[in-house]
Amino acid sequence: MKFVFSISLVLLLSVIAGAQSGRTTPSPTPETAITPTAKELYEEASSYVRVKADEYAKKNVPFSSDRLEVLLAQQKALAAHNALRFAKINAPEKGDLYYLGMLHWLAQNFDGARASLTSYLADSPEDAVKAQTARSIVSVVLAKQAKPEEAAKILDEYKKHEPVKPTDVARMSAEIAKAFQTAKEFEKMTPFAVAAYETSKSMLDDPSYRQRGLDELLDAGMLVFEAYRDSKDTAAAEKALDDMRLTAAKANAAGFYYYAGDQKIKYLIDTGRKPEAMKFYDDIDATINRELKVVSIREDVRRRFKVRRDQYKILGEKAPEFVGLDVWFPGRQVPLASLKGKVVLLDFWAVWCVPCIEAMPDLKEWHELFGKDGFEIIGITRYYGEPEGLPANKKDELALIKAFREKYKAPYDFAVALDQRNQLTYGATRLPTAVILDRKGVVRFVESGTSPQRLAQIEAAIKKLLEEK
Repeated sequence: MKFVFSISLVLLLSVIAGAQSGRTTPSPTPETAITPTAKELYEEASSYVRVKADEYAKKNVPFSSDRLEVLLAQQKALAAHNALRFAKINAPEKGDLYYLGMLHWLAQNFDGARASLTSYLADSPEDAVKAQTARSIVSVVLAKQAKPEEAAKILDEYKKHEPVKPTDVARMSAEIAKAFQTAKEFEKMTPFAVAAYETSKSMLDDPSYRQRGLDELLDAGMLVFEAYRDSKDTAAAEKALDDMRLTAAKANAAGFYYYAGDQKIKYLIDTGRKPEAMKFYDDIDATINRELKVVSIREDVRRRFKVRRDQYKILGEKAPEFVGLDVWFPGRQVPLASLKGKVVLLDFWAVWCVPCIEAMPDLKEWHELFGKDGFEIIGITRYYGEPEGLPANKKDELALIKAFREKYKAPYDFAVALDQRNQLTYGATRLPTAVILDRKGVVRFVESGTSPQRLAQIEAAIKKLLEEK
C-alpha cells in the first residue's frame, strides 16, 4: 500500500510541479489561457488507465495486476488533482456539475461526488443517461456512508426513470445490503441482497458480462446467505448456498461451484450438524457427477474437495494437543488446554514458504490489535532439512528458524516439531495453513493459502470469535 501511495503522490506532485515550473511550456497569460472544461478534465482522468495500457501494449510491456493497481492509484490522484484544478479556476455551471461529480467519484471523494451529482440532479437534467448514472453513484455513495435508507430512496427513484441498467441495480442493491449488514439490520438487508443476487444472475447469459458477472454474483449470493444466516434462518441460508452451487453448475464455473459447496459444509458444521456435513461431503462425488456436465470441470472441483477432507474432519472438534515438539521459543511450551478463554491462531508455516512470509505483516498487526482482547498466535513449523534446501542437521536449521523470527520481528511464540504429525492432524499439509480455535478450544476455522481475500477471511474470523463469550 505504501508503494502505491508513493507512486500516486509522485504523479500528483509531478503534475503540479510541471504546471508551476515553466520548464516545458511558458505559463499562459490570463488573456491567452485556455481554461479546460470539467468534461475535458474528467475525460483526461477517466481515460488514463486505457491510454497507459495502450502505451504498454505498443512497447510490448507485460500488463500485470500489480501494474494495473499502480495505474488505478495514479488515476485516482489525477482525478483529485483535476477536480481541485477546476474548482480553483471556475464557478461550476449546470453543465459542469455532472463531470465535476464524476471526477470526485474517480478520486473516491464521496462527499464531493455526492454534493456535485445531487446538485446536478436538482436542476432537472435533460440527458437521461447521465442522470441515471448520477443517481446510481449517489445511491452507492450514501450506502458507503452508512445511510442505507437514503440510498434505497435513490434506488427507487432510479427505477422510475430510463434507461434502467441491471448492472447499476445490482451494484446499488449490493451496497445497500452491505450497509444494513454493517448496522446489523439483517431483515432490512435481506431484500436488497436478494435483489442484487437475482439481478446479477439474470445477466449471466451476456458473454460481455460473464467474468465480472460471476464475481459479482458470488459476492451477491454470499450476501443473501449471510443475511439469512445472521437472521438465524438456517433453512433459507442453506437453500441460498444450494442455489449458488446449482447456478455455478449451469454456468460451468468450477471455482464458484466449489466455493458454494465448501461454504455449505462449513455452515452445517458451524451450526452443530457435522454428521450431515460429512454425509454431504461423502456424497460429493455423486453430486458432482449429477450437477456438472463438463468432465474437466468435474475433475477440477473433485480435486479441490479432496484436499479439504482432513480440514473438514477437524472443524468443530476440540483442538488436539501438539505432539513431537522439539523446541518452543522464546518462552516455555504452552498446552493448548491452558489457553481456553482465548481465541488462538495456529499458523503452520516454513522458512522456505514465500506465501508464509507474505502473511507475516498481517500476523504481527493482528497480534498488536487483538492481543488485549484475548488473542494469541502460535507459529508452528518443523524440521525440513535437505529436501527443502535447508541445513542437514537440526541445530543449524533451528538457528535459521530463530534468525528468521528475529529478522521479521515476530512478536509471538514459535514451536518447532520433529515431524509432520501435527500438520496431518490439523489438515495443514499445504502452507501456510491458518487454524483458529474459539474460546472453548474448539477448531472453528481452517484455511490454506495467502491472498488479500484469504487474509480478510482470517481477520473476519478472528473478530467474530472474539465477540463470542
